[in-house]
Amino acid sequence: MAMMIPYGQRVTPDPRTTRSRGLMRPRPVGRILRIAVAALLALWFALPVVPLLIWSVANRWSFPAPLPTEWGLDGLSQALAQGAVPAFGRSILLGLAVAAIATPLGALAARALTFGRVPAPRLVSAILLAPLALPAFVAVMGLTIVLLRARVPATLAVLLLLVAAALPYTVYTMRVAYAAHDIAFEEEARTLGASRAHVLARVHLPLVAPGLARAAFLAFLVGWSDYVVTVLVGGGSLVTLPLLVGSFAAGVGNDAVVAVLSVSAIVPPLLLLLALGRFGRRYAGGRLTGPTPSRSPKGSP
Repeated sequence: MAMMIPYGQRVTPDPRTTRSRGLMRPRPVGRILRIAVAALLALWFALPVVPLLIWSVANRWSFPAPLPTEWGLDGLSQALAQGAVPAFGRSILLGLAVAAIATPLGALAARALTFGRVPAPRLVSAILLAPLALPAFVAVMGLTIVLLRARVPATLAVLLLLVAAALPYTVYTMRVAYAAHDIAFEEEARTLGASRAHVLARVHLPLVAPGLARAAFLAFLVGWSDYVVTVLVGGGSLVTLPLLVGSFAAGVGNDAVVAVLSVSAIVPPLLLLLALGRFGRRYAGGRLTGPTPSRSPKGSP
């Protein structure tokens, strides 16, 4: 007689079944290998940050000394004196503005391309991804002439070009999200009488929220870390944190200042990445995935 399993109840096989089936047998060696690879990757990405952290609190570090010969905060004081705080704020605002514009545009384009609502979708996809194929300075120099003749202000021109540069990332990210999106939820909500605004706010956005968060993060990185567009189009009127890092790195004896500016440039993306990971775990944890299926009475199908 077949055993009846209540609906919604998770069933774990007993240890004898687990040992008898090869695919279900635990493999501690594979887990240790994954942990070791993850640790090596974390070390690989964290290793370049260590010299920056040391240089940010060092006044002098001469070769071949393994550690700084003179500790201090001269680099921090020089960075503050050269306008690091205003440049930091401009970079934050620029990154947020690029994310606020490029994310919804990328989502709209990805939805139209995924569900086949645009003519010649391959051609449109190629046009949207074209900024990735062209060298940055080539595209910038060509568009700068158009923007100058149109008398577009420098700050607005920088924002427009960075939005165009961020669109390939947001479109691709949202196309991946929409490929796994089931539009039947929206159609069922409309059938039950929900308005378009209600479906958008209560059905559509919660379902694609992780994809939107990833797309916004990538768009923010484009605006936050840009150097070429800001220096060529901005013409010095928009001084951001990457411009300060580049100007000090071009000189000699500015290692401490460059280290302080570089460490400060790492902080916002790192915080956003941690917030994105926390949001992903919270989304997968169940609060945003909908209610837990209720259990049927014991013995019911």
